Amino acid sequence: MTSLPITETTRGRRLANRVSHERTTVHAILDEGLVCHVGAVVNGRPWVQPTLHWRVGEDLFIHGHAGNGLYAALLAGAEACATVSLIDGLVLARSAFHHSVNFRSVAVFGTVRNVTDPAEKTAALEAMMDKLAPGRWPDVRAPSASELKATAVLALPITEASAKVRQGPPKDDAEDYALPVWAGVVPLSLTRGEVIEDVS
Repeated sequence: MTSLPITETTRGRRLANRVSHERTTVHAILDEGLVCHVGAVVNGRPWVQPTLHWRVGEDLFIHGHAGNGLYAALLAGAEACATVSLIDGLVLARSAFHHSVNFRSVAVFGTVRNVTDPAEKTAALEAMMDKLAPGRWPDVRAPSASELKATAVLALPITEASAKVRQGPPKDDAEDYALPVWAGVVPLSLTRGEVIEDVS
């Protein structure tokens, strides 16, 4: 199936024309993003935490310390919401009201699965490293048994998700196009800089 099912949670409401349930769109944004924000209700209060994420097939993976309080709540059954946002440009309009950003974002909802099998956990962590630095895994020391035990790896199935995308120039009111105000887009992008070698 090329599209994810549309649920009451993922159905587009405001500016629904910007919403996509296409798997290829959702996957591409998840794969390009380096950081996601994971949220859940913990002890009656909302809790949101940034973390690295990566995708393998139809699962979104996150990891952290095994004693992480948010992860404990997720493993106890709290529903998760994971979001990834990419900012492509500042949209400067002729009116204050119509200033915006060009962006691509995804929200994934569901219940996590605890990855406990050492082989599966190691493979998942290798996939994470391959996203950060392709081909690096064979060069580094693999996680020890104690390191694997101290690391929580959670898999969130990408079964309830949607993307939202805004691209293009400002959309001013018709009468504002005659104003003597510069308008347009300031492109933004995340780029890798020159490497800084650790010589210690």
